[in-house]
Amino acid sequence: MSPIKPKLDQETISCSICLDLLKDPVTIPCGHSYCLGCIQTHWDRVGKKRVCSCPQCRKDFKLRPDLVKNIMLAELVEELKKIDLQAAPDYQCYAGPEDVSCDVCSDRKLKAAKSCLDCLVSFCEKHLQPHHEAPPLQKHQLVEPSKKLQENICSSHDEVMKIFCRTDQQCICYLCAMDGHKGHETVHVSAGRAEKQKELEASRQQIQQRIQDQEKDVKLLQEEVEAINVSADQTMKENKGLLSKLIKFIKKKRSDMKQRIRSQKEYEVRRVRKLQEKLEQEITELKRKDAELEQLSHTQDHNHFLHNYQSVSALGESPHSSSIEVHPRRYFERVTAAVEELRDKLEELLNEEWTSVRMLISDVDVLLPATEPDTRADFLVFSRDLTLDPNTANEELVLSEGNQRATCINHQQTSTKHPYQFTHYHQVLSKKGLTGRCYWEVEWSGGDVCISASYQTIKRQGPANECAFGFNDQSWALSSTRRGFKFDHDNHVFVISGPGSSRVGVYLDHRAGVLSFYSVSETMTLLHRVQTTFTQPLHAGVRFFDTKGTSAELVKLK
Repeated sequence: MSPIKPKLDQETISCSICLDLLKDPVTIPCGHSYCLGCIQTHWDRVGKKRVCSCPQCRKDFKLRPDLVKNIMLAELVEELKKIDLQAAPDYQCYAGPEDVSCDVCSDRKLKAAKSCLDCLVSFCEKHLQPHHEAPPLQKHQLVEPSKKLQENICSSHDEVMKIFCRTDQQCICYLCAMDGHKGHETVHVSAGRAEKQKELEASRQQIQQRIQDQEKDVKLLQEEVEAINVSADQTMKENKGLLSKLIKFIKKKRSDMKQRIRSQKEYEVRRVRKLQEKLEQEITELKRKDAELEQLSHTQDHNHFLHNYQSVSALGESPHSSSIEVHPRRYFERVTAAVEELRDKLEELLNEEWTSVRMLISDVDVLLPATEPDTRADFLVFSRDLTLDPNTANEELVLSEGNQRATCINHQQTSTKHPYQFTHYHQVLSKKGLTGRCYWEVEWSGGDVCISASYQTIKRQGPANECAFGFNDQSWALSSTRRGFKFDHDNHVFVISGPGSSRVGVYLDHRAGVLSFYSVSETMTLLHRVQTTFTQPLHAGVRFFDTKGTSAELVKLK
């Protein structure tokens, strides 16, 4: 007869105070045991005035007992911990919410070790044994545990789908082949898998080639960033020496130029970085796609492969260019040439020529797909300090604020007429013609006005279709109205629904043929964009609708 083993579990050697396994167990005179820390804390709460007692049997002790560690009990606690650790792996075999569970286990489900594509059942190691031992079951196809076995069952006939219909590109059962898919080209799912596996490899080659192409583009873009930085920095360094002889007169101008070069550099770098980030994101997505295809290529479940192949293998067109044009990276060098030319000119000519220098800075353009600035700060990189040309102003307009403001007075002034003057319509043009990329803003008060960009060759007198802004092919005009805005060009009118505003920003990319009008408030709202081919420089223009006291100003932008 074997000796009776004492019961050893957590409950029998737990502390009745903290209800956990004993920590540093001590036994008090009545025989009950507690954690050293628990019984000390319990008696500390009682205080010195009250007699200490056992929390379980309530036996009182006149003096607070000395507490000594119970070595034997401590060893039993350690032994129980070892037993629990050895038993832990058994618990880990139970299936959790994310695991595939054994379909045969009747009590608590164990984790499945394999799924059978013939039985359409998942088995734990114990219930999988017949598939290893019984010859008929040894022919079954075992795969990694899958929760998607039911996808292999035909929803119409409740049969296993072992046939692939090439005609309809789907898995079917043998009853489907004799019914709805009769006459279709069909093969066994393993043959269908082999065909799609070849297509998968071709798709992966395409993806890998695209990754290589775009990694090359990313490298070129990085070189573009470095070249922009080097060119801008070198230009600033060279011009500092060239302008030293004129430092007293051009100190403010030099600061302005440096700021504009930095702004231009930052703008171009942002453009390159933006495309670079998009390409890197696409590369990441392509790599993820490649990983999915690779994972799918290794699955043993033909039906699962064919079921998921179409959605996983779909490969859209790249929204970005797969090649970045390589060109000599010369961006700010023309600025230096312009400054060298200015150095030899008289100081009184500098203010007029400075606009040309600023335009050259803004003309720096990395050869990327054309995009407009995103924020007002980006637009301001291309800002122009424009003035109105008195020689073009109608005689009922008064110019002020250094010829940046025009006011309609509705009566003629006594002044000498000029051949460039608008004689009938209350219009005026800017003095400087604009090319490259430019931005300016017009703010008005009083009545409605028309904001225009026009060729200098526009007629100055005659009917509206010859000289009024927007009524001919020489000008493009955005007009404020009581209901919002409208756009006119060559006598074609477009009504615009947009936020009301008394300030409009105009962005011109002369080379790209882009002219855009924006409502300027806390945000930039596009009102209308023109895409055309400009054959001459454009001049900013303003037209008034005969409202006395209405004024419009070319805003001086910082």
